[in-house]
Amino acid sequence: MKNQTYRMTMLFDFYGELLTERQKEFFDLYYNEDLSLAEIAENNGISRQGVRDVIVRAEAAMQEVEDKTGLIRRFLQMREHIVAIEASVEELKLLNYRQYEDRRIDRLADTISQAAKALKE
Repeated sequence: MKNQTYRMTMLFDFYGELLTERQKEFFDLYYNEDLSLAEIAENNGISRQGVRDVIVRAEAAMQEVEDKTGLIRRFLQMREHIVAIEASVEELKLLNYRQYEDRRIDRLADTISQAAKALKE
């Protein structure tokens, strides 16, 4: 994946509900709200190391689930395939417009495009 923060937020989006409330809160503050460990520690009356430990345990728990299920990996692969399908549909429509003007091709391209759009949702 692109970078550590992106990878962590993807893990949180997919598996955040598996964390304890405290893990969710600290993780969200650190990665999504961009608070420092010291700021989170001060606001919660614990040490900076205590905050770090909670976040590290949350990261490890979510990574373990991803390692076992591969949901994010499959999601990213599917997204790449959908982009390729959409590009092919556009090329097909352009080719049909320039050379064939066949209404059946347009209908099939629209059907494929709608199916790809539904997969994205």
